[in-house]
Amino acid sequence: MKKMLAAMLAALMVLSLAACGGSSAPAATEAPAAAATEAAPAATEAATEAAAKTYTIGICQLVQHPALDAATQGFKDALTAKLGDAVVFDEQNAQGDSATCAVITTGFVSNQYDLIMANATPALQAAVSATDTIPILGTSVTDFASALAVEAAADGSLGMNVSGTSDGVPAQLYADCLMELVPDAKKVSILYCSAEPNSVLQADQFIACMDAIGVATEVFTFADSNDIQSVTATAVEGADALYIPTDNTAASNMTIVSGVCEPAGIPVICGEEGMCSGGGLATVSISYYDIGTACGEMACEILVNGADISTMPIGYSQNPVKKYNADYAAAIGFTMPEGYEAITG
Repeated sequence: MKKMLAAMLAALMVLSLAACGGSSAPAATEAPAAAATEAAPAATEAATEAAAKTYTIGICQLVQHPALDAATQGFKDALTAKLGDAVVFDEQNAQGDSATCAVITTGFVSNQYDLIMANATPALQAAVSATDTIPILGTSVTDFASALAVEAAADGSLGMNVSGTSDGVPAQLYADCLMELVPDAKKVSILYCSAEPNSVLQADQFIACMDAIGVATEVFTFADSNDIQSVTATAVEGADALYIPTDNTAASNMTIVSGVCEPAGIPVICGEEGMCSGGGLATVSISYYDIGTACGEMACEILVNGADISTMPIGYSQNPVKKYNADYAAAIGFTMPEGYEAITG
């Protein structure tokens, strides 16, 4: 009897151990399932954060005038069309002061913005001085390499944290325009702000074109808006025509220029459409809205698709158009030849 009882107890112990072993197996398989359940919300949260990423872009515009305003608007419209609410702009205007450009762009860098858009040469120069890591896209800049004292690659890229779109038009087109309108011109005055390096570059290129056809030129520069009227009055004396490159200070003060040139009956050839509509006769025009739009598309490629800004060539307008100011032409009694489009708006 004792032997039978012992055998029964031994069998019960074996069954009990088997039951314990069986209950531990599911526990081993449940742990990974629990970990996966915990990881799923984390992965979903990460994906949501990526989809909801917001890009902050600082815009520094040198001064308010129609050309630069159009470029900024084109830039913002292009990015908003592509990114919607995922892009936020901090748009600031330096009111024509280069020192203020430096203050603005330094603030953008301190705030660690994702990208800086610099509208006009002094704004670009200030941004480059402020950072060599944050991507900088310039627009309304005639010649990036000259403005930054660097050498562009053969494809037009700068090999640094800078690219953008140029408002440059070949100087020969302005020379051709002037001679088409004033074929008997013997002396042409050139007017611009001495503080703007791109104006100096354009003036030098224009002078070379006029020298090639034997037409005399004389340069007249002003330091700021305070002496535009007096310098312009001197420039029109004895001149057959006046050429003004894409100069930001002049563009902001074309009513002053016009107030001198219109009574004198001087044909004024301007660097861009906004200047011409403000008080000039004719221009070889590009769309500043379009170069701003192209700049915005470049920004999207950098921010969203990870494009390397150091290898992005500078963009140029491919469709310059000859345009004229009908009011100014009428005021000086000038009949425009065929091939010029009247500025509207």
